[in-house]
Amino acid sequence: MTPTAPPLVLDEDTWRARAAAHAERVDAFLAPHLARRGASVKHPVHDFLFTYYSQRPAQLRRWHPGFGAALGGDATAYAGLKGYAGDPPAVGVEHVAAQRPLLEALRRLLAATAARPAAFGCFGLHEWAMVHRADETRHDWPLRLGREGTDAVVESHRIACTHFDAFRFFTPTAAPLNTLAPSAADRPDFEQPGCLHAGMDLYKHAFRLTPMICSDLVADCFELARDIRELDMRAAPYDLADLGFEPVRIETAEGKAAYVAAQREFSERGAPLRARLLGEVDRLLAVAG
Repeated sequence: MTPTAPPLVLDEDTWRARAAAHAERVDAFLAPHLARRGASVKHPVHDFLFTYYSQRPAQLRRWHPGFGAALGGDATAYAGLKGYAGDPPAVGVEHVAAQRPLLEALRRLLAATAARPAAFGCFGLHEWAMVHRADETRHDWPLRLGREGTDAVVESHRIACTHFDAFRFFTPTAAPLNTLAPSAADRPDFEQPGCLHAGMDLYKHAFRLTPMICSDLVADCFELARDIRELDMRAAPYDLADLGFEPVRIETAEGKAAYVAAQREFSERGAPLRARLLGEVDRLLAVAG
């Protein structure tokens, strides 16, 4: 392991203020989710970040300073958390070194994705391909164009999904229609920065690096994922008007143009976050030795 400088000790007032600001920031989204969960009410758009991804609300709400900073004063609540060591508590070098396989894998994926040109020709058809000629849908909401109309959209378009975690949910009839066959083993060979799911996954990559990176970056990635998810479902085949979501009608020329414009914007928002994550991974790899 590479020798490192002693961690910067944050005084208690400073880190508690930052932790409180972080909790307030994410509570704007967490509070409605937890209220729905308590009432056993499902939301096909906003629940996704907590049902598909493994980060629990309480984990998102807890602030971490990241490797290189220690928590001064009364920080006993952090002393027993995974990754922390010492007094005052800080993320330990040993924990960073143990995460080297994760760090190396993330570096390969993030660097490959950042180096690849963005593609904007998928038009969000992955969600349509997930219900193609299926008896049931993935969400308990009606199809905007009905069963036959939905199938016709899939069959009249070129499907070009580059993201394995979307492609793996294609129905058996839709999977052969995809121009690619991404797998879990070749993500760095296919993922590209125009993909909505690659943008949402920046949140996954960020929370997998917890507590080694500052939670401010995790929250930035979470907010991007939250906004992308809305577009993802507005362009999906479901009729979500009762939830207040205006559809992006990707079966029309106007809808395709609107989708691509939004997709470009999210790609531009995601680029600096991907760069920041890559910078953190390189910093941590230097520590891991």
